[in-house]
Amino acid sequence: MSNVAVIFAGGTGQRMNTRTRPKQFLELHGKPIIIYTLEAFESHPEIDGIVVVMLESWIDYMQELIRKFNLKKVKKVVPGGASGQESIYNGLCAAAQFYGEDDIVLIHDGVRPLIDEETITANIRGVEERGTAITVTAAIETITMKDETGAVGTIIDRSKCELARAPQSFRLGQILGVHNKMRQDPEASGGFIDSASLMKHYGYKLYTVQGKPENIKITTPSDYYIFRAMVDARENSQIFGV
Repeated sequence: MSNVAVIFAGGTGQRMNTRTRPKQFLELHGKPIIIYTLEAFESHPEIDGIVVVMLESWIDYMQELIRKFNLKKVKKVVPGGASGQESIYNGLCAAAQFYGEDDIVLIHDGVRPLIDEETITANIRGVEERGTAITVTAAIETITMKDETGAVGTIIDRSKCELARAPQSFRLGQILGVHNKMRQDPEASGGFIDSASLMKHYGYKLYTVQGKPENIKITTPSDYYIFRAMVDARENSQIFGV
């Protein structure tokens, strides 16, 4: 049994106000965000391979980074599609060239660089034991639903709420199968927000694994500053033995 990570990094970084390069290539301490993400999977002893889904015009640069940072587990870099789900589909198809239907695929955002070994392991165990694994964290703020007038309507009990994050992990054959169903379904809008919503739509039961709050997606400048603070804190704890 093998475990493959599909890392999709096809965004252009519009909310980051980046003018020169996509957000996944923004650097911290001389290392692009996407490399921090890939290194987390590269160093995990149970990850056998990685597929990267990338903006087509940046694939050559991505290949250069893979060589520069000596990433040995990257099997293929493929172009993304017109939507997030199409990009994931491209990555899954590439993964299927190397791995079988019963192998485990972990689908992860390229701009979630603070993913840790424990969460990756929990995803693998979750799929082995229950068939699916959706990384979540507890909701720590009040969640409301507004009514048709824009006023506060239902206030949801946050103890019953969790925030879905990544990785989202499945058997490769099953997630690829629902993508194929969606592509052949004339009533499917294609607007599924993530792999979890797609799998649930086609009848799969989803089980969760707990992730860490710092496993954030870097979307805005403030996210980048949080990322920088977390990396610096980790480095300082190693230096000073905290």
